[in-house]
Amino acid sequence: MVHHSSFVDEEGVRKACGCPLLPLKSHIKGPAPVSDQDRTDIVDEAITFFRANVFFRNFDVQSPADKLLIYLTFYINVALKRLEGCRTLAEGTKAIINLGLEKVPVPGESGFPFPGLFADPQSQKEAELFRNYLKQIREETSGRLLSVAYRPNGTPNKWWLAFAKRKFMNVVAL
Repeated sequence: MVHHSSFVDEEGVRKACGCPLLPLKSHIKGPAPVSDQDRTDIVDEAITFFRANVFFRNFDVQSPADKLLIYLTFYINVALKRLEGCRTLAEGTKAIINLGLEKVPVPGESGFPFPGLFADPQSQKEAELFRNYLKQIREETSGRLLSVAYRPNGTPNKWWLAFAKRKFMNVVAL
């Protein structure tokens, strides 16, 4: 059974492209509201549920937060593919930084992995807000992913990097 997001109540949460801009436990500057450090956020959920959810070809969306969970699961898959050949934490960090420097496509642009999952932006301002949110959430996810993909001594964690070979929802990660 697919693990769904616990963020189903979206009262007072801003949206862009039909996606809630959920709070993050983040020090990275961006449009996401700041969450309490002791509470679970969407990035924690994505990393926790990744190894179970990556096996599914279909994902029944039950809330708008599930759309974000799908996007993050795909992004974690892409990041693990980049980390696959990196033998040290330093090499992995460099690969993740390079991934973070890539242009972040939004719905309606070529390169966006899930056309139809999110609504196309209604204005350029909404597109930039969503792009900045995705950039912020990708950077936060990357930082936290490094702490699970590598052991404290800097060597790769094979129990995580083995999942780089999986395709999520039959979408090929580049």
